[in-house]
Amino acid sequence: MTYDYIIIGGGIVGISTAWQLKQRFPEKKILLLEKESVYSRHQTGHNSGVIHAGVYYAPGSLKSEFCKAGVAATMKFCDENDVSYERCGKLLVATNELEVERMHALFECCQQNEIDVELLRVEQLKSREPNIVGLGGIFVKDTAIVNFQQVTTKMVDRFIEVGGDARLNHKVVGLSESADEVTVVALHNGKRITFKGHFLIACTGLMADRTTRMLGIPTDFRIIPFRGEYYQLAAKYNRIVNHLIYPIPDPDLPFLGVHLTRMIDGSVTVGPNAVLGWKREGYGRININIRDIWDMVTFGGFWRVLKSYIKTGVIETRDSIWKPGYLKMVQKYCPQLQVSDLKPYPSGVRAQAVMKDGSLVHDFLFAESPRSLHVCNAPSPAATSAIPIGGYICDKVVARDV
Repeated sequence: MTYDYIIIGGGIVGISTAWQLKQRFPEKKILLLEKESVYSRHQTGHNSGVIHAGVYYAPGSLKSEFCKAGVAATMKFCDENDVSYERCGKLLVATNELEVERMHALFECCQQNEIDVELLRVEQLKSREPNIVGLGGIFVKDTAIVNFQQVTTKMVDRFIEVGGDARLNHKVVGLSESADEVTVVALHNGKRITFKGHFLIACTGLMADRTTRMLGIPTDFRIIPFRGEYYQLAAKYNRIVNHLIYPIPDPDLPFLGVHLTRMIDGSVTVGPNAVLGWKREGYGRININIRDIWDMVTFGGFWRVLKSYIKTGVIETRDSIWKPGYLKMVQKYCPQLQVSDLKPYPSGVRAQAVMKDGSLVHDFLFAESPRSLHVCNAPSPAATSAIPIGGYICDKVVARDV
């Protein structure tokens, strides 16, 4: 089975890439392989469903550029493919003087990124959100909610409609490369199937470092999983907020803090936190995987990042176990919520690329070989940005002219 392009990974980035590549080259044979029985099983299907405006990202970074383009592209795709979304807007709430200072710096960053935002005084905040308390806030207008699994499923449909070959239950277990082609060995129903490709694109998320190692590509990063735990509020709180409610983030930390998210199904979730994961695909109550742990503890960068964020890590782990500590992060801007209001909800796992020196990779990271391109880090908001990311990957592939 020989193809012009083979894409590994059925999350939203891999599928967006496959779909756009097939649009550019309708005559080419393009194969998409996904190991699970459904698409968007991992990061895409376990996020908060927010179409982000790009508030937090450094002007000129790929994250900033992709996110801004992604907002418009995602909404346009939804409009054209009958996917429901709601443009509800987001409020970032400052609850103390330090956060007020950070709020003003963040507001300036938004203006540099040409994001449509409004600075709110206390009374304006209260008018918009009667159940939220704070010293001020930033109203981000171009923020929406959607079910990204539905978006991904529609993209797969579009890919197949234009002649793409998409296969579920195909787990890639071997890769090799010669001067003329890439060989992909996949496990399907217990049988090994071999595919040949002119060029390979890997969008494997939580397994990105292992995919590069299959081809022997030298890299100095490792994927460290961070588990994001959510709760859902009881149905009586479905109208507790009118917008998405976020805290003002600490710029020294890589995550955004616990927030209240209105979901497209009408419910409201609380979360996520960010706890070190001991299993890359660990969504259950017990999440231990010996291979995943071994990959972490034998990597020098893991210990360096652990040392850098030890205090934060201890607090996050404590609050993961102790629900009142988790609740306190929400009560600072929504004091009426109680422990009994936090109901179980599925967790997610974020694939965080960490360099050998212990630094976290905050922007996109790619690795290459003569006949392959690997997306090694596609940080949040990758779901929002999936269409421009896919276009960017297509541009890089075309530029290779292999």
